[in-house]
Amino acid sequence: MVEKKLQAVEKVVESVAEAGTRAEVDAQIAELRAEIARLTDAVSAIGTSTKAVMQGEADLLAERVRERVRDEPLSTLVAVAGVSFLFGLLSRR
Repeated sequence: MVEKKLQAVEKVVESVAEAGTRAEVDAQIAELRAEIARLTDAVSAIGTSTKAVMQGEADLLAERVRERVRDEPLSTLVAVAGVSFLFGLLSRR
């Protein structure tokens, strides 16, 4: 009889310990989800700012090329023809 009661008490203690562990695991999962959300927001912000910087650099480069073509149209034409010729040679091989 005492052994049965002891086993019952052990089961209760195990279930309470298991419930405590489950609560800890649930709390850790909630913390991890919050951390993932923060990291996702940070990565999104970095991507957005990087896109803006790259767009600005591309616009600046395009404007410099336009100015160069306006200032030196003949040398630009010769350079483009030379590069095209080289690509043509390389693509034949």
